[in-house]
Parts: sequence; C-alpha cells; structure tokens
Amino acid sequence: MGRVTPRPTDTSAVIVGAGQAGLSVAYYLRRLGLEAGNDFVLLDRGPAAGGAWQFRWEALRLGLAHRVNDLPGMDELGLSFDTADRAAPARDVVGEYYRRYEEHYGLKVVRPADVTRVRATLDGFEVTFDDEYGDQTFSTQVVVNATGTWGAPFVPWYPGRDDFEGAQVHTAEYRSAEDFRDQDVVVVGGGTSAIGFLLELEGIARNLTWVARRPVEFLETQELNIEGGTRAVALQDAAAREGRALPSIVSTTGVPRTRRIQAAVDRGLLVARPMFSRIEPDGVRWDDGSFAHADAIIWATGFRPELRHLAPLKLREQKGGVTVMGGAAYRNAGVFFAGYGPSASTIGANRAGRTIARQVVAALSALGY
Repeated sequence: MGRVTPRPTDTSAVIVGAGQAGLSVAYYLRRLGLEAGNDFVLLDRGPAAGGAWQFRWEALRLGLAHRVNDLPGMDELGLSFDTADRAAPARDVVGEYYRRYEEHYGLKVVRPADVTRVRATLDGFEVTFDDEYGDQTFSTQVVVNATGTWGAPFVPWYPGRDDFEGAQVHTAEYRSAEDFRDQDVVVVGGGTSAIGFLLELEGIARNLTWVARRPVEFLETQELNIEGGTRAVALQDAAAREGRALPSIVSTTGVPRTRRIQAAVDRGLLVARPMFSRIEPDGVRWDDGSFAHADAIIWATGFRPELRHLAPLKLREQKGGVTVMGGAAYRNAGVFFAGYGPSASTIGANRAGRTIARQVVAALSALGY
C-alpha cells in the first residue's frame, strides 16, 4: 500500500503495544506493503523498547523463565535469543534486541503513549492516549490490541488480606531479593516466577514458605515439551472462542525440571504447601490451625489481559472474557487481538502476527483502503 490514508481517518490501523505480539504484527504489515507511521501507527506505553521485559526484576536471566522466541525477521539482524548473553539481566538483553529490531525495520514506535480509551465511531475508531504533550487522539479504521497482561496484575482475595501488617508485593513490583533480607517470606504461586523468587531468596530471607493453589507438577524434561505446549494453547484458544476468562498456562503445562530446579527440589526448597485459608496481621493460617509468620507476602499469582482501555467497545462477555476467534473480536470485526489467549506466548505471538496482519489488510481492502 505505502500511501497516505485518505480521510476520514488519520491512519488505517493502530497497534496498541510494542511487545512481542505488537512487533510481530507490525513486521508482517510491513511485509504486506503498509508503511509504518503512515498506514499504521504503533503505540507503546513503555519508556523504552522491550515490552513488559523492561519492567522485570534485575536478577532475572534468560533461561530462568519460559523460553523467549525470536521475533520474525530477527535473523536478518544476526540476533537470536538462543545465543544471547545468559549472564546479563534479561530485561537489558530483550530491550536491546527489540530496540535494534524496531530501528532496523523502521517501525517508528510512538512512546511513551499510554492508551486510555478506544471508542467506536461511524468511520472506525478513535484511540486516545497520553504522551508527553497530554491527551492525543488518532482516528483509525482498524485496532490491533497487543497490550499483553503486565499492566493488569492479579492478586486473589483471602480473608484478612487487607489487615496484613507486612509488605505485599506482586511479581510486577518485585525488584530484588535484598529487599527481603532476614525476613520471613511467604511466596504464593505455582509458576516459574514463584520458583524464581524462592531460588533468589534462599539464603537471604530468614525463612521461606511456598504455597500454591494446586499441586505443582515438575516435568521430567528440562524444557516445556511440545505436547504440553500444544495442550495449553488449545485450552487458551477454547476459552477465547467461548468468551471465558483465560486459564493459567502453568496449570496446564507444568514446570520443566531444569538442573537448577531439580537441585532445589533435592535439597527440599521447592516443597509447596496448599493454600492458606486466611491472612492474619503477622502471617498466614491454614484450616488445620497451623500458622506461618510472615514479614512479607510475594504474590506470584499472574496477570489478567489488560483490556480496560477497550471498555467503551463493550467486548467483554458475561463469562468474564472476550470472545476472540482467529484473532478477531466477535463483537466488533474491526478489533483484532494479538498476544491474547493462544497467541500469548512468544512463539504463539509470532505465528498470530502473520495471520492478524493478513486479516487487517483484508479488512482494509474491503473498506476500500
């Protein structure tokens, strides 16, 4: 296409979010002939490249979390996360790779641009965002939502939670194990983040208690197997198609038994207790009356899709989710979701990027653009 979009809209498509999903869609839109900054605009809330990775804690390294897959076309830059520096903070590596990727492909990301509202109009949509100059608005024919989940941390409610006198920190707020030196810490959650916190806190915290809502399955492999990953994607896809809240990935895949994790299991660190029944001002208590003192509770309890800015579109179903089929919103054909449901993983986002880009171009062609 590579031409100025005629009025009444400022641009043909707006992509909200420049993490793995948003960058993947932008790459394929470019391959299909659309011009970044003209035919489509990529808005990102973060102050720098890297998506949610730029906000992760300093001690996190590549290889300690779920695998980070390369973005499409990253090999053209001579970059791959498979050969990236494992000693450097993951947030720095991903941020640098994504920055170089954006520059190489001329994606012209607008940041920091915090999208606050997407409203339907007779001609398409109005996308309102905050930047250094205040409120701005783009009009567009198509919206691709690629906001991910980092901006919507989930902390479950338990009786007494609001009366706890210690610190409560979610994964999104965690910065360093040193913040918990010589403290009694309860870590809540059954995924890789919870396990990572336990490994970092060992020998620094005075006492560690791990609790999880369901038994944690340690896989007899060092990487997530294809069968487990396929099943997780299928469950995510089914939930998205039915408009249900999306299930936890780790609840359907288990945790790979890496050498580091196996060693922690062998020394008795990774033994999860069942969930406590209530929180008291100085700790947590179980139904059997047992008690664990706590100076801090770390909630490694995951995130929910960040969709508040889409509220004016009334896409949410009574079942708690958004009905998404093949990347498109059931309730509004001009809204596409990248990084939602089955496309939330890095490999899923890359695959979905191509599909969504093709659908965007088809939708624009049908509208005469």
